[in-house]
Amino acid sequence: MANVPGASDDPKVIVVMPAYNAELTVEKTLRDIPEGSVDEIILVDDCSTDGTVAVARSLGITVIEREVNGGYGANQKVCYDEALARGADIVVMVHPDYQYDSRLVPFFTGFVWRGICDVMLGARIRTRAETLEGGMPLYKYVANRFLTFVENVALGQNLGDFHSGFRVYHRKVLERLPYHDNSDDFVFDSQFLAQSAYFGFKIGDAPVPVRYFKEASSINFTRSSEYGLRTLWTLVRYWLARLGVFRGSLFVPRD
Repeated sequence: MANVPGASDDPKVIVVMPAYNAELTVEKTLRDIPEGSVDEIILVDDCSTDGTVAVARSLGITVIEREVNGGYGANQKVCYDEALARGADIVVMVHPDYQYDSRLVPFFTGFVWRGICDVMLGARIRTRAETLEGGMPLYKYVANRFLTFVENVALGQNLGDFHSGFRVYHRKVLERLPYHDNSDDFVFDSQFLAQSAYFGFKIGDAPVPVRYFKEASSINFTRSSEYGLRTLWTLVRYWLARLGVFRGSLFVPRD
């Protein structure tokens, strides 16, 4: 069983990796996860055009191949469905592009299993200088700071980075949130956090070093702008639900 610092018993920890063209980075991401800190690693491939699947299979992890390219959000839905079906108590979502430092997995899972938080995010932005020196483009840094500020105000949180690809969830969060009604695109992540706040789950974060380089996944300016606008619309929907004006499927709990 996974070794979670400070836990009174052993949870089942499953790492999920939503993958697309991660052939060059998936092994490095996997090797950084401390031995004995997780029970299983599942990679869900969204019809990669490179050797992601072959590399992942050679590493001995569980690989699920999607039949069609459905998008980042659609990929996560399969990840979480599979983790729940396999009995996960804690689910760790790590991008397999080696952008996030996966050595921190056992520390983040400890926060969740001890009940300090139900959701933990890896905050990439500890200082402006460190983040920009790490390679984050200036326009993404500015957009992140703006959106994170607005989301903190709208959702009543105090997080350093709402848009991290390093996340840890307690099973009860995934059982409660109607994440199948979320977008199949990148805004899935924003919707998930808005849902977590709406249903009263405790959300926290801690610093995680981040690396920006050619092979690390990223979206261009146009897609980033679309993502930002859809995130703002998610906040509008959150408040419409809070005020009882219109709840919609995003804020109706799973059965």
